[in-house]
Amino acid sequence: MDEVTLNNGVKMPILGLGIYQLLGIKGREAIEEAINLGYTLIDTAQMYNNEHILADAIKSSKENLGIKREDLFITTKLFSPSRSYKLAKEGIKESLNNLRTDYIDLMLIHEPYREALDMYRALEEAYNEGIIRSIGISNFNIDEYLSFMDKCDIIPSVNQVETHIFHQQKELQEVMKEHGTVMNAWSPFAAGKNNIFQNEVLLSIGTKYGKTAAQVSLRYFVERGIVVIPKSSNKERLKENIDIFDFKLSDEDIFRIEKLDTKKSLFGWY
Repeated sequence: MDEVTLNNGVKMPILGLGIYQLLGIKGREAIEEAINLGYTLIDTAQMYNNEHILADAIKSSKENLGIKREDLFITTKLFSPSRSYKLAKEGIKESLNNLRTDYIDLMLIHEPYREALDMYRALEEAYNEGIIRSIGISNFNIDEYLSFMDKCDIIPSVNQVETHIFHQQKELQEVMKEHGTVMNAWSPFAAGKNNIFQNEVLLSIGTKYGKTAAQVSLRYFVERGIVVIPKSSNKERLKENIDIFDFKLSDEDIFRIEKLDTKKSLFGWY
């Protein structure tokens, strides 16, 4: 698995599994299958209400596959009930308990809440204590990111935002690169909107490499150094999503994909 190096030297897998809406036994089994296939980055959040399910999958993977906790990279996110310094500190402990781990690889502020800076102070303290290996933010647009940067002490390692071929976020990525923050794409398949899996441009490019539209889309973002976390509970789709490291897009391919950018959210974030 290829990796990106975060601004504090921590290495993060460039492709992982997003587990939004993966719940219950089926959710646990999907996570276990992904780990079995070679996924090491797993992205959850307090808001998803499945940190405990991830913990069960990690335990099972250790028992059945010999996968150690340190072999995995776990991301989670603080959300609205933690909207103060004190509540964020409690939220960090809650995630540690839910995940049944003594450290978290990456923890983010889920949205640009009014209290985000206070919440981030708690993350900074946990980072300095070694409880969290990297800290960051999520769903911050350019203005929100730059304003946040002026006030925090530790530069966010990651900003996780809506990013897909219809909303490619090139300007935001360039701004963040100047400050050392990596972009992490949520919903890289745009939740199937705009008929992305049958997009003629992606299908045409994929034909050259024997790849699907989905694989071409993921490859485009990986080549830009963007971490992608597609969600799936289907074994074949999980295999497909991780099988993108044996081809490289041409300049012409990239130009054609870039023309698909509408520069607009499909989910109403900004």
